[in-house]
Amino acid sequence: MLEMKIIFEIHRMKNLGLANARIASELGVSIDSVRRYLKSPREISVRKSRTSLLDPYKEYIDGILEEHGRVPATVIMMRLKENGYKGSYTIIKDYVREKRGVPKKAYIRFESPPGKQMQLDWGYFGTITYGTTKRKLYAFAITEAYSRMLYVEFTHSQKQAVLHQCLVNAFTFFKGAPQEVVVDNMATAVIERHGSLVRFNDAFLEFLMPFRIRPVACNPRQPQEKGKIERSIGYLRKSFWPLREITSLADANMQVGKWLDETANVRLHGTTGEKPAERFGKVKLQLLPEHLPDCRETVSVMAHKDFAVRFDNNFYSVPPWTLGKQLTLKADHETVSIFYRDKTVAVHSRCWEHKQRREIPSHAELLKRLKRKFFKDRDIAVFMSLGDEAGSYLEALADAGQPIKKNISRLLCLKDEYGEQSLLYALRKASALKAYGADYIENILYQEMTPVRVHAPVKLKNDDLNRIRLTMPSLSVYDAIALKRSKS
Repeated sequence: MLEMKIIFEIHRMKNLGLANARIASELGVSIDSVRRYLKSPREISVRKSRTSLLDPYKEYIDGILEEHGRVPATVIMMRLKENGYKGSYTIIKDYVREKRGVPKKAYIRFESPPGKQMQLDWGYFGTITYGTTKRKLYAFAITEAYSRMLYVEFTHSQKQAVLHQCLVNAFTFFKGAPQEVVVDNMATAVIERHGSLVRFNDAFLEFLMPFRIRPVACNPRQPQEKGKIERSIGYLRKSFWPLREITSLADANMQVGKWLDETANVRLHGTTGEKPAERFGKVKLQLLPEHLPDCRETVSVMAHKDFAVRFDNNFYSVPPWTLGKQLTLKADHETVSIFYRDKTVAVHSRCWEHKQRREIPSHAELLKRLKRKFFKDRDIAVFMSLGDEAGSYLEALADAGQPIKKNISRLLCLKDEYGEQSLLYALRKASALKAYGADYIENILYQEMTPVRVHAPVKLKNDDLNRIRLTMPSLSVYDAIALKRSKS
């Protein structure tokens, strides 16, 4: 026999006009038992408990909920399917709901016409480790308000340039731009506000201008004004993030892109009752400008003595001929590009670990060829003949990025003026001070040495004649000739 409270409940629910199937579902008895009881109450027996396809997986689900907290039933469903689960989603949802027992919150809903509005926001998702370097991980999320079509991109920064680049990528994803974009009071969008008076970031306004987008700042402490994207961030945390293994920024964006295509934008949305991707077909956005803005982070750099530029605590190689020239570096999530005027001189994969060097093999090979070419030069050969001290100083000049031929020409003139030994003394002292360049040598000689000649050699119009160097004659040769003649 059923318990009396169940019997009374069956009668009560029937008197309310509920169908037999609904009564059976709510009370956990079979529909046949409901029918029989309504005719003859004494013939009803208690329904035997049945095994569920979920039973073997309940312990696994309990472990997930205990370790990760509020993991959505949809995510758990995917994991169970990977482990052979053949049951329905409803059983999982009911079990998870029973475990959590969290009531829904009431909120005010703001709806927008198709294509009018997009809402954007950032979410913090911990860190990613590259070697010994930890980088913060942020999710940029933007949704088309009418369809709930969602775009997500992970970044390591929320800088102005990063925000603009993410927006360009999002508009490209949506294949158009909205009439207005709703933001909160982030510094990259809003400078200050007094009541309803808002002063937007000038760089943000300048970026939006070619897209013909009007910015809208929601009021402080009024998250419902951009509730669609607030819920999207929450949905991202619950549906995408749990149980994920993320190894890099590129990996995070690859995984979230797949999740958007296969889950987020093709599910039945709880509010609209439609799939965002299908509902988005009704949306007509503004055409994008013919030329999209270049929003890469841009800095002015100069090559170091090791033929590399420094950016974000890393070094990226450049061709040797760029040494001493003002260069422009542009960086996005994936690449670091370096320019001299309008010419691209180097493109590197971006490194997220600190204190690393990225080398293009052709740059090192070019440096070797240039050094070999220098050593074939006549002036350089004369300078090298002064000994190891001169050779070491020449190598140091090259490593310091000094113009080789210009410095060597001046050093040889100083040799003529002060003498070889004085020059070698100055080279030793300058090397100890790590002072590389003819200016340093000239200053040392001027301060400490007396010129061998009062006047410098006369400069001839033919520069080749100025390069001629005569070795000092050896008197021993003449002594040998004189000795030979005396014997004869």
